[in-house]
This record gives sequence, structure tokens and C-alpha cells, in this order.
Amino acid sequence: MVDCIFSGLSDPGLLRTSNQDDYYIDPKGRFFIVADGMGGHAGGQEASRLATTAIKTYLDQHWHVETATALLLEQALKQANNAILDDQRRHPERADMGTTVVLVTFRDRDPWCAHVGDSRLYRLRGHHLEQLTEDHTWIAKAIRAGEVTPAQSRTHPWRHVLSQCLGRDDLSEIDVQPIEVQGGDRLLLCSDGLTEELSDHLIASHLKSIRACEAAAAALVNSAKQRGGRDNITVVVVNVTPSLNSAETKAETSTDA
Repeated sequence: MVDCIFSGLSDPGLLRTSNQDDYYIDPKGRFFIVADGMGGHAGGQEASRLATTAIKTYLDQHWHVETATALLLEQALKQANNAILDDQRRHPERADMGTTVVLVTFRDRDPWCAHVGDSRLYRLRGHHLEQLTEDHTWIAKAIRAGEVTPAQSRTHPWRHVLSQCLGRDDLSEIDVQPIEVQGGDRLLLCSDGLTEELSDHLIASHLKSIRACEAAAAALVNSAKQRGGRDNITVVVVNVTPSLNSAETKAETSTDA
């Protein structure tokens, strides 16, 4: 188990009338979730809420079951997908809703991550920021194929087109992976409302200069709003501490702005 300090914050941004993002931080620091809903005002809110609730419930119920963490996370996301599909069948007006999700757990000595869509996980180590997840988007595939450059991708009209999200019968891509951390690392889970406005360089600058999790989360959200705030913005910041005593895990969890 890894000891950590953490905080989260979500903001509707400057142009949206509602917040279709959702996030959950386990009070014990066992797991962290960020979801970015889509499908209209009510649909997006409901999809992200259903996802975080289903994942939280599944992990709470199965945390101590002798199941490999990779399988546990895959099953949790499948449960979330099924919860959204069930709601779509009961409420046809929300048939187009879906959500991205990124999830980090500290169940084993090394943490694990699972994600679907373009909500991201970053790790800051020293001065180096690394994106640990790979977006499930058309533009990400085009970059990997050499058809589009990263610079071109920031303004490409198809940059928001998802290849995978929760809320689909044909869900086929749930990425699950172990992630390596050491004392002093920082993890950032975020929706694309942050990465649409801030470059990786600017994200790293905020994470390097502001050590307190709550203040760093607020600075990231405010910086995204200052640069347009065109979408909902959600961040969870996790500081991995040198201590190996997980009982000392502390939270600085803030409420939605």
C-alpha cells in the first residue's frame, strides 16, 4: 500500500450552464475516479454520476476479495457501463449519454490505473510530467499513425471524437495497467476540460510550483478558466509521500466550486 495525500476539485467552467463531470475520492485514499459525461445537460450529468457510483460500489464490495487488481478494475468499469446501459433503456431520452472515466487504485504495493475515453492520468516526477494513459480518440490514433502532429491536434476539428466511452453496447477497449510510483511523485487525474486549455508544460509548472494538493488543484482549475474555460474542468491531485505507513494517509478533499 502506498501512502498519499490528495485533493479534488470540479468546476463548470465559464461557458457551460451545468457540470457534466463527476469525481470521487475514497476517504481512505484507496481509489480515485474522474468521469466526464456527455449526451446533453441531463444525460451527461447522469452518465458520469452513474459511472462513479457504480465503480465506487463495486470496489467497496470487492476490495478484499481475492481477485487480481487488473480484473477487479475491468469488472468495475464493466459494471459502470452496464449501469449506464440500463438507465438508457429505462429513459430513452438519455439514449445518447455516455462518459469517459479514469480510475487509480492503491490496492497493491504498486498502484493501478484503468480508463476509457480521454480523461487522463499524469505523473510528475521531479521536473518531468508524463501522460500515463493513452486517449481513446480519433486524434490520438491519427497522431500514432503519423497522420497528424501533436501541434496540429490541438486545433483539429476532430480532436474530441471518442473511439471508446462508457455507455455503449460495443465497449471493447478498457485499458488497465500497473503504474510505478515513488515517494515525491504527484499523480493528476483530469477531464479534458483541463487539457483542452492547458499545455502539458503549463500543467507541469503548476504541479511543480504548488506542493499543497488543494492549492494545486485550485490553481489548475483557475488557470484553465483564465484561458477560456470552455468545458467543465475536473482535477484530482495525489501526492505520494515517502512514508510506507498507509494508516497515516491524509486527505485535503475540497468540494465542487
